[in-house]
Amino acid sequence: MTDERHVPVSGADPAHPGSLKAFTTIRLLTGGYLALSALTLMVIALRHDDATMVNSAVWVRGVIVTVSAAFTYAFAVRAARGSRGAYRRLRVIAAVMVVAIVVIIALPGTFPVWMKLEQAVCGLLLLGVVATAFGRRLRSVFAGA
Repeated sequence: MTDERHVPVSGADPAHPGSLKAFTTIRLLTGGYLALSALTLMVIALRHDDATMVNSAVWVRGVIVTVSAAFTYAFAVRAARGSRGAYRRLRVIAAVMVVAIVVIIALPGTFPVWMKLEQAVCGLLLLGVVATAFGRRLRSVFAGA
């Protein structure tokens, strides 16, 4: 039995060289986002005794970002295999996280400067994901998504 969620959509081909390049870009960007997020969470755990560097907001944000990065990467991998649902989820989570990152950077005093800088890098990676995922090539692959 074929899982319809992983079947290429309406004749468009996720295996087309242009689509493959777009998916490779997205996987690299989401992989970087996941690696940076996991590294940040490790730094948070190692520096948990330094109140100027790590507070409860940093812990919460660090965990949320790492979990969202793992989901984002998983969605990117599944979308590259032709999953329309994963493609939709990838676009939503990437766009929402970019907005959340802008808010984090703009909030005065809640997060230390080091975390705002880390979030800025995450935001740039996710902007690349958003630009590629919402691009004409992948929209044509997942027409109607």
